[in-house]
Amino acid sequence: MKPSLVIVGAGPRGTGLIERIAANAHELYAGSGLDIHLVDPHPPGAGRIWREAQSPLLWMNSHAEDVTMFTDETVVMDGPVRPGPTLHEWAAIDGRTFADRQLQGAYLSWVHEQAVAALPPDVTVHHHPCRALRVSGPREGRQQVWLEGRPRPLLADLVVLALGHLDAELDQDQRELATYARAHDLVHLPPDFTADSDLSSLAPGEPVLVRGFGLAFVDLMVLLTEGRGGRYDGDTYLPSGREPVLYVGSRRGVPYHSKIGYDWTGERPPLPRFFGPAEVDALLARPEGFDFRRDVWPSIEKELGFAHYHRLFTVHPERTAIAWTDFEEKYAAGEATEREALVVSVVPDPADRLDLAALDRPLDGVRYASHEELQEGLRAYVEGDLRRRHDPENSPDLAVFLGLLSVYGQLIRLGDVGPWWHGFFSYLASGPPGPRLRQMLALSRAGVVRFVGADMAVVAEDGVFRASSATVPGETVQARALVEARLPEPTVGRALDPLLRELHADGAVETPEGLLRVDRSDGRILDGGGRPHPRRFALGPYTDVRTPGAFTRPRTGGPAFRQNDATARAALAFLRDLAYRAAA
Repeated sequence: MKPSLVIVGAGPRGTGLIERIAANAHELYAGSGLDIHLVDPHPPGAGRIWREAQSPLLWMNSHAEDVTMFTDETVVMDGPVRPGPTLHEWAAIDGRTFADRQLQGAYLSWVHEQAVAALPPDVTVHHHPCRALRVSGPREGRQQVWLEGRPRPLLADLVVLALGHLDAELDQDQRELATYARAHDLVHLPPDFTADSDLSSLAPGEPVLVRGFGLAFVDLMVLLTEGRGGRYDGDTYLPSGREPVLYVGSRRGVPYHSKIGYDWTGERPPLPRFFGPAEVDALLARPEGFDFRRDVWPSIEKELGFAHYHRLFTVHPERTAIAWTDFEEKYAAGEATEREALVVSVVPDPADRLDLAALDRPLDGVRYASHEELQEGLRAYVEGDLRRRHDPENSPDLAVFLGLLSVYGQLIRLGDVGPWWHGFFSYLASGPPGPRLRQMLALSRAGVVRFVGADMAVVAEDGVFRASSATVPGETVQARALVEARLPEPTVGRALDPLLRELHADGAVETPEGLLRVDRSDGRILDGGGRPHPRRFALGPYTDVRTPGAFTRPRTGGPAFRQNDATARAALAFLRDLAYRAAA
């Protein structure tokens, strides 16, 4: 039999892995033959999240020119660069378009076809449109991948899990809410991929509490308004009468920041500067380990500040009091309090200063006398965010975005740094398109969307759900429906995926945050003793080397591409050596 590789998950991560196998096969695996088995009930390329069979109303949250599945020279990897078109080049559309997910699904399907076509002639890809249930087999022998509805397993010399986003069991809080909802005939929709949620139980005109103010809420908002026949006339929303009333809140109490609406021009900040490979090496060398807030965040804060002020001083010098070279020298040498004093002394306008704490919690300490005052205040906040994020006079914001990408690329080497960072990154760098926030404003003025405030608390009592927030002291909102507008947490212990559960039972270990531990160099799954499994790999958001996404914007280093290349090369080298031993 030819050597066999099973990839569980045929979405963009699985496709990216096949692309890297094709790119590296000539060097590492020429002429040995290989069967690649893709296991996924959803279409290869797009997978579940990006499948074409979903509402055309749902958009990507990136410009079409900022979406690519192909490597370039900024990706630090051992394999060859194989360039290809971005989404907007492939689809021949305006690069500033926010494409719908159906179009992205078509692009990903095309990328998958191209990747398969680029494989050597003796490498064959087989798609199995079903779920993988478990993986068994000895560490040093062939693995068995058991598929749903099939009595015999696939035999595999190597297995790679590229599972993407996972469904999960409810946590204790969600279980209690769900139990209360069943007992009192209420509606409780737990964390889920919004496109898969059954929203038919959310009745027209009825209040609905929504926890979560990120991209899942934006999808929910779209499907319950335009998706029910409403439409926009300029900045005015014309309801169909079938919409519920959405009372939305979250920890921050505000939506994610708008995508930036202008292009980069001029010199980029020289990143990394204060948080690069040397700093990561030093953290990894600590025998006692590290604490993210104490040991990592100060360097990140300094790095993001450097990116911000580099742009401000070099492009908008009239808004500063000293030359960049003088500022940079003092900034580099100073501790946090000294840097703060320096900024206050040489950057006159507070709006030009980077305050990450205020960005993270904009409603901290803010109080409104009534819900109506909160609605006006939040609309003003969103309008201000839209103005700032679409004005190149505030281009230091885009420099901070580039700094966030640089930091994320470094953090991957540290493994699981806890959930706060990923939420902070998404809030600043992966928010909704500007048009979506303008629609949110129109829905707010129409009374279809109502803001609740920060640290939204929900209790189930007296036969209803009640929500409150310190932002409006003493006020509550009650409803018979509650939606948790967010994806399930990617934890191994609560994953509904049976394959992951079986792996965990078989000795694979998770981090304190519940992520699957893998070797940072190539993605091999680790056991309790820290030993990498020679024949099992994992890539994706449920691992402790998760990246911002399976695809990325061009010329930003593509951490997922770097991981795909390392895993593909490790797999090909293993299979090559296996073939040599078999021939001998």
